[in-house]
Amino acid sequence: MIVTETFERLTTSARYHDYRKASNPLAGGLIGEIPLVEFPATLHADGPTRIIPLDNAARLQCPGPASSPGLLASFVRVCPGDAIVTDANATGQLFFVIRGAGVSRPTAGPGTAIPWEAGDLFTVPAGSPLEHRATADAALYQVHDEPLLRYLGVTAGEKRFAPTLYPRAAIRETLEAIVADPTSARANRLSVLLGNEAFPQTLTVTHVIWAMFGRLPVDALQAPHRHQSVALDLVVDAHPGCYTLVGRSLGPDGRIRDPHRVDWRPGSAFVTPPGLWHSHHNESGHPAHILPIQDAGLHTHLRTLNILFSRTTPSGGCEVVETAG
Repeated sequence: MIVTETFERLTTSARYHDYRKASNPLAGGLIGEIPLVEFPATLHADGPTRIIPLDNAARLQCPGPASSPGLLASFVRVCPGDAIVTDANATGQLFFVIRGAGVSRPTAGPGTAIPWEAGDLFTVPAGSPLEHRATADAALYQVHDEPLLRYLGVTAGEKRFAPTLYPRAAIRETLEAIVADPTSARANRLSVLLGNEAFPQTLTVTHVIWAMFGRLPVDALQAPHRHQSVALDLVVDAHPGCYTLVGRSLGPDGRIRDPHRVDWRPGSAFVTPPGLWHSHHNESGHPAHILPIQDAGLHTHLRTLNILFSRTTPSGGCEVVETAG
């Protein structure tokens, strides 16, 4: 028989909820929605060497810096000749070089220095603090999953993959091959999904994060699509007239109802919330490139990614399909 004091201690934290009211905390306002937020390139354009978190924590009701419930993106500005250290309690970190050149070296233990220049992307596993030193005015786009680990109350201790560099030339060469493929004329998008040999099932750069380097051709309209992963989109290059439309639902013609427009500006970033329809448009007369970083590696492992595309039917209506088609 449990004594009264022990019984009260064991039961004091218990709560009981009506399923009808508690099964969807998001709809009930108990959890903050992931906002569609824009972060301009002016944040990293000038000023001292520093890390600039793209932080939505207050709106997400998260206890620490977070761009989404599971990911934090930051701009890392490094002035010529300066150095700055990045570290995170994360399963892995991703860096894309927006501009400049330099080298990143491990600050603890043996390791290989990673040289980089504009357009390169590199990843490092858990427990990999880095010193980034710039030889030219530089800005990096950093993404990691520390918010997820903070929520779980865990510390990343196992290095699941080796530091990996994806040179700009290799990324662009692969993209050009995809563009030249005759079957690409029917594709919804022209993109390179970067992977790592350590993750043959999810086909992603880390077991949590995916990175997709995509081209938006001249006069392109990428039909509306949606997925359950959040997208932290970085505009690599674009001219005025490139934009994304985001909304909650589709009309009978397959277009997004009452969309919010996000204009693409080079070096800027924006958050595309999960579950919302979004389409990409290029009316600029020049090709553009974008780098969506998502927590899709985790969703793919959980079998919850659920990418859906809208498609116009021969009768002029709209249908939703599970592949780009």
